[in-house]
This record gives sequence, C-alpha cells and structure tokens, in this order.
Amino acid sequence: MRHNYLRPTLQIVASIAVGVVGWSGHVLLLPVALGFPVLWSISRTRLVAALVSAGYFLAASRGLPQGVAAFYSSDIWPGLLLWLCASLSFVIVHAVLWTKNGGTRPFHYLLAAVIMAIPPFGITGWAHPVTAAGVLFSGWGWWGVGLTTAGLAGLVTSVWPGVAIALTGFWLWSAAVWTDPKLPEAWSGVDLELGVSLGREAGLQRQRDMIATVLGAASVAARFVVLPESALGFWTPTMERLWTGALAEGDATVIAGAALLDADGYDNVLVAIDRKGAHVLYRERMPVPGSMWQPWRSWLGKSGAARADFFANPVVSVGASRTAPLICYEQLIVWPALQSMLHDPDFILAVGNGWWTEGTSIVSIQRAATTAWAKLFSKPLVIAFNT
Repeated sequence: MRHNYLRPTLQIVASIAVGVVGWSGHVLLLPVALGFPVLWSISRTRLVAALVSAGYFLAASRGLPQGVAAFYSSDIWPGLLLWLCASLSFVIVHAVLWTKNGGTRPFHYLLAAVIMAIPPFGITGWAHPVTAAGVLFSGWGWWGVGLTTAGLAGLVTSVWPGVAIALTGFWLWSAAVWTDPKLPEAWSGVDLELGVSLGREAGLQRQRDMIATVLGAASVAARFVVLPESALGFWTPTMERLWTGALAEGDATVIAGAALLDADGYDNVLVAIDRKGAHVLYRERMPVPGSMWQPWRSWLGKSGAARADFFANPVVSVGASRTAPLICYEQLIVWPALQSMLHDPDFILAVGNGWWTEGTSIVSIQRAATTAWAKLFSKPLVIAFNT
C-alpha cells in the first residue's frame, strides 16, 4: 500500500522541482521544463497526471500570489485565488488529454501543447516547455521549433530516455557556446528603478527627468531610445507637445510605453516620438488577465479595462527597421512571439513595468523567455524594464 503512494508522491515532488528550476529566471535552465512531459506521460492514472500538471504549473508561476498582493496592495489571499484559478486551464487540458494508450499519447500531448500555446487557453499558457527551443536549438529558427516539438512528442513515448539524452547533448553544447543576443545598432534600452510611481507620477518634473535620461542615452551613439512600459503614463496632446519640443534639436526617436484612454477603456501602447511628432506604434495584444484585461466589465456595461488586440500588429516599422514588440505579459506566453516571428522582423523589442514583482522571479523569467526567442530566431534584442 505504501508503495502505491510513493511513486505518485515522487512524481509530484519532481514536477514541482522541474517547475521551480526550469522557470527560475536563468535562460540556460529552461530545458529543465522538458521534464514535465516525461512525468506526465509516466503517470498511471488521470488523477496523478492532473496533480503532476498542477505541481509543475503552480511551481513555475509561484511568484503570482506575492505579485498580485503587491499590485493591489492587499493581503496574499486574492493572489492565491488568482494563482489557483489560472492553473485550472493548464491542469484541465493535460488531465483530459492524458491517456494510458502509448500509441496515441504523443498526439494527445502535442494537442495539449498546441491548445496551451494559442487563445483561449493560451491566454494563461505560461511555462510552456517549447520556450526551451531557444536554448536547445539556438539559431535554428522554425526548424528549432519543429525539433523541440518532435522532442516533446518523443519524451512521452517509451523511448524517452534516448530522446532525453539526445536533447541533453544539444543543451550542453548550447550552454558551452552561449552568448546573449546582440543589441541592434543605434538602439538603446533604458532600465528604470522608479517602482510604483512610474506611470502614476504625472508631474512635469518627472517628465523632465525622463527627457534628460533619454537625451543622455541619445548622446551616446543611440538614435533610438526605448523606455519601459507605462513610462509616459496617460498619453495626451499636452504630453506629445512636451516631448516633441524636447526632441526638436536632434535626430533621436523615443519608443516609450503609455496608456491611451477613451470612454470605453484604454489601450496599453508603445508610442514613437521624434522631432516631427508622435504616433501610436503598437497596441498590446494580450494585457495581463485579471488586473488589466477584464472582458467581463463590458458584459456588465462597465468600462475602464484594457483592451486585448490578440493578433493585431505583430510587427511594426521604426525607421528602416521592422521590430516585434512584446509588452510585459506577452513575454510569458507563446503565441505573440511566434506570431511576430512569422513576419520575420529585424529584431525583438521587449518592455515591461515589473515594480509589483519585487521579491519574485517574474521579471527574470520574462527576460529569460524573451532571450530564448531572440536566440532561437537569431534576432537582436532591445529590453527596457522598470523595477
């Protein structure tokens, strides 16, 4: 009887360890996440498969309760509730598609992987093992995605030890020759440490300080300067005149996060500003569910939530370059990055406002995931975060 409980317990503990280590925020540890499909496949019952899935997902997203508590300035309970609710889609999909039939198991797992990569389930499709492709097959592009997908299918078959050894060989080789993505020429990403005040402090002095930071970066051979998500707060005609005037004497272009407000809600956007004027460059495809994207508000006749543009503007033009923007939450899920790569951009631009993640690994995970996508497709990377 004790033996009957020992194996499932060890599997669940192992799945938690895989989630913690694979999603620790260190890019070279992402392939550890490929241990999850192995543990899922060797589960002897659907209940064990569900518990293994829950252990992996909850461990990988462990920073959520503390982050939500900080975001809402509340106790830990709302964060715990959201954490558990967010895990339901992952657990349900993997529990429903689990099977004892070894012949069809690879197809079932691949179906689960696809479902968790695209909306609607992909909206909370964090910790997706396919992200490890950027480490295993750096520079291989879509071939790397295909090989990683094939590897995931192989890991849920009876020959998984051989597949695991082969993937480990690619992992070790990649780690031995690893280099971080390059920064595009004439571009600079500015990290800020302004905490919760970024985007909420609307005083003129804050904007002047930000302008001084931009001009300082632009004076060091950077023509394009990127500021984090929410750096400009609410975007208004007054703000546009201030910034356009400040850039009137040079050739610098600023890409900065802002909120574009109207009667129905707001868009989380990136704004491009130069001496000639400003325009909205990018509208976030997937804002943070729950805290920003709240579709139920419109169902109840209320306004005030962020809009999700889902599959809009995967690539935008800045000067002579085409870039793939990823704002904050979009860096944690799969489809925004892969959709953008379908259009073969020149580089990736990743911004975020992670003040609420202090004490967690969320920002490190965002950076690691974005770095992995950039390495997979051999794209330069510009990053700008506020903490």
